[in-house]
Amino acid sequence: MRHDKAAMVIDLARGMAASAEGLTLNEMAGQLRVGRRTAERMRDAVLMLFPQVEEVSDPPTKRWRIRGGLSAFEQAPTATEMLELTKAAAGLRGAGEAGRAAALEGLERKVKAAMRSTTLNRLAPDLEALVRAETIAVQAGPRPSADEAVLAEIRGAVLAGRPLGFIYSRPGAEARSRSVAPCGIMFGRANYLVAADRESGRIQTFRLDRMTSVEAGDGVAAPPADFDLAAFASQSFGIYQDEIEEVVLRIAPEGAAEARGWRWHPTQTIEGQADGSVVVRFRASGMRELAWHLFSWGEQVTIEAPQRLKAVMASELAAAGRALERAQS
Repeated sequence: MRHDKAAMVIDLARGMAASAEGLTLNEMAGQLRVGRRTAERMRDAVLMLFPQVEEVSDPPTKRWRIRGGLSAFEQAPTATEMLELTKAAAGLRGAGEAGRAAALEGLERKVKAAMRSTTLNRLAPDLEALVRAETIAVQAGPRPSADEAVLAEIRGAVLAGRPLGFIYSRPGAEARSRSVAPCGIMFGRANYLVAADRESGRIQTFRLDRMTSVEAGDGVAAPPADFDLAAFASQSFGIYQDEIEEVVLRIAPEGAAEARGWRWHPTQTIEGQADGSVVVRFRASGMRELAWHLFSWGEQVTIEAPQRLKAVMASELAAAGRALERAQS
């Protein structure tokens, strides 16, 4: 068996060991990014090498799992995997996310503690060299806040399906007591609780750093049955949720290559034009955040739609012009 096939067999065995309910053939094919026939051959190879594999009936299909995990030898991480874990923790700590960074750092210590000393000694020099050779560029923007106690309270309420109460304060507005059914958390330039208002049922977002006295309440408060956090997050260009609109942007020929490699939005389409420009289309809300982003494209971008985005851009440009005039006076 060729080396790459052997690696796929080990990877599939890890997937079976990591899944409590086991993997179907379709899930194996998806994990390995191969066709169903290849997945069947890989499964048979795992069955031959790992006799502890269990076949679980799950009508109308079957699942296969490895209970009890794999040996330390089969589970030893690579230097690259450990590097990415170290970088992820460092990136969170640099962004001010001390609680989330501590969770990853704790995981890193547990992984290293579970490794054989010979493996760890062999890995250490490469990992140290890679850590020195790579870093994460610090980007300008707000420092998100994710207090460990607040996160723990929100996560506990989500898991238990209980209501969440807190005091919410916004600049220029009076602090209000809120009671919501928590749906999840969105992490980004700022961290937000996504929740359904218990009176209106409307899905809203709340910045974590503006929430105080956060406490799970009694009773049941589950999110709407059809709510999908990933789908909700993808509606907006950034975080702010408002009316969804058809966005059409034309990128000049000199910026076309960069625009083709840019991830604008999950719903994007990019069309080449005869003059070398490209037209980017997507459906999204959050026109203000989109306008802020379009500043970075300068004269290379023309807003063709919607009209509201043009108005927001004009307003932001006017505000920037007034600020410059004050600075020059």
